[in-house]
Amino acid sequence: MNDFPDLSLQDLAARLARREVSAETVTRASIARIEEMEPAVHAWQHFEPAQAIAQARRLDAQTPGGALHGVPIGVKDLMDTADMPTTYGSPIYAGHQPQMDASCVAASRSAGAVIMGKTVTTEFATFHPGATSNPHRTHKADGTPQLHTPGGSSSGSAAAVACGMVPVAFGTQTAGSIVRPAAYCGVVGYKPTFGMLPLAGIKPLSPSLDTVGVLARSVGDAAFFISTLSHLPLSPLPAAAPARLRLGICRTPHWDRASQATRTVLERAASLLEASGARLSDVSVPDACKGLNEAQMTIMGFEAALAFAPESQASPTGFSKAFEKFIAAGSAVDGAAYFAAQELAATARCAVTGIFNEVDILLAPSTEGEAPAGLEATGDPVFNRMWTLLGNPCVHVPLGTGAGGMPIGVTLIGPRWGDAQTLAAADLLERSFAKKQ
Repeated sequence: MNDFPDLSLQDLAARLARREVSAETVTRASIARIEEMEPAVHAWQHFEPAQAIAQARRLDAQTPGGALHGVPIGVKDLMDTADMPTTYGSPIYAGHQPQMDASCVAASRSAGAVIMGKTVTTEFATFHPGATSNPHRTHKADGTPQLHTPGGSSSGSAAAVACGMVPVAFGTQTAGSIVRPAAYCGVVGYKPTFGMLPLAGIKPLSPSLDTVGVLARSVGDAAFFISTLSHLPLSPLPAAAPARLRLGICRTPHWDRASQATRTVLERAASLLEASGARLSDVSVPDACKGLNEAQMTIMGFEAALAFAPESQASPTGFSKAFEKFIAAGSAVDGAAYFAAQELAATARCAVTGIFNEVDILLAPSTEGEAPAGLEATGDPVFNRMWTLLGNPCVHVPLGTGAGGMPIGVTLIGPRWGDAQTLAAADLLERSFAKKQ
């Protein structure tokens, strides 16, 4: 299966379903790629080849049934797995073995997926980095190390997909933890509408915000994977009607934070979609949205302080200094401020619904720019927070590299529960970009 790293998830699933290739062969190809790349990338918190092969052999002994039969996937180490340790990115949970799978993991197994292992997450899905490096640059031209962040907190999942270890991997987003690593690692990141996939068995950070999604190599693969798990009609993608697509360019209230690379790629995306027939207009967010980033931080901090009360009492010395500071700030938020932030979010959701009466899809920045050098930080989710709080579906589409040679791209945002049309527009952009290469 030498061409495995180049196959789409859907092509791979079709070949497996037709028994053109065995699950064991595909799994061994995935293992070979992991063993080749892992010493430089460090995408995996738990990886045991024999365990993956045993899963594949059990599947080969069955008649292919589920849509993901034999497909290798990565599971973020924030999600419980009954047969693999789950550490949530923290030494407090070193060696922790859940008794049951998280709901989304169980759904993946039911669909026939091979769980290759647990991908690295930042500490409790916040901002203290894990060991993962961005696979797009691990060394300078002279061979000396030059590391760039893969983003957070779905760092291992994004890196694993980016270098072909697995075709898809789970991510979660509370601020920007799917879109940002997707942007830095040059893959597709799909954050569905809030609540589309269940959170049972996933370590809570902020229940009002936590959202399950996917990192993939193409928009179609992302849609296929989430459609399989959600039982919603997201795949096959409907053919976008470019002549009727109304695209709103939304630079957000934080446009001053956008680098030249981000400004350039947003213009490029708009031009590609316009050339494909979309009608463009500039969109300003309503006044109600201008405090959303601050509201998101208030809600996230307040809920996290409550969610981690058990660890704060039982193992306070197990927190990193960064997480300790984060929890302290969340504990300082009073209930009135939390309620006010939730009220603002509710008002803003109504206001944004009005925007989608005028446009079908919004086009916005994904990140400030290319992945920063070094592994000390994971980048700023400044362009992601408001969309996560609003709960709208977001799809990051990679569009090549910036001046620094690292990946860059844009986010397409649709109305709540408008995931199919958002994915269709993202697919149109992806195909339009590919034609220009």
